[in-house]
Amino acid sequence: MASAAARRLDALFFDTGVIYRALTLAALRHGVAPEDGLRLAGLARHLDIQVKPPSQPDGRFYDVWLEGEDVTQQLRDPEVDRAVSAVSAHPAVRRALLDVQRRIARSGRVVLTGRDIGTVVVPDADVKIWLDASLEERARRRQRDLAAQGIERSLDEVMEEMERRDRADAERAIAPMKPAKDAVVIVTDGRSVEEVVEEIVRLAGGG
Repeated sequence: MASAAARRLDALFFDTGVIYRALTLAALRHGVAPEDGLRLAGLARHLDIQVKPPSQPDGRFYDVWLEGEDVTQQLRDPEVDRAVSAVSAHPAVRRALLDVQRRIARSGRVVLTGRDIGTVVVPDADVKIWLDASLEERARRRQRDLAAQGIERSLDEVMEEMERRDRADAERAIAPMKPAKDAVVIVTDGRSVEEVVEEIVRLAGGG
């Protein structure tokens, strides 16, 4: 939805979550535990992470490069799914990656997605939208996305991992997952992507 809205608005699309996923993948490769906030922050400060336009027609919205390697598909591996909430919960990690996100957010007209965009990353954003859906609906969507990438996961497994991540993100002390007070909440259950995109574009003044 965000990618489609960005195209309609002639804006850059940036999912800030990929930055945390890239760091999580790097931590797994370097043997840094998800609980070790200081080492993770140190890794984040020196990590080469780049987000580029998509190069492959495999459903991706962008390429994510980590230390010179295209890791776009690996960012959705189950190991990364299980660890990313713990990695992103550390205050030092979030501080280390905040400047990168804000620099991209303020580079022009940008549509950002993430769990703390309107509350922490860009609290002065012109338009703030909180997309909501039931856990089962979101799990079905994730399962379809994974299947399109050749990754087969059961609905129960996807739901369990999403519920665990939601709980961790909502309960963390730093930048908990919640809508900004001035965000427009859009419930997307039973609605098509096109319907929601139209509403987002209208709210952003694009039609």
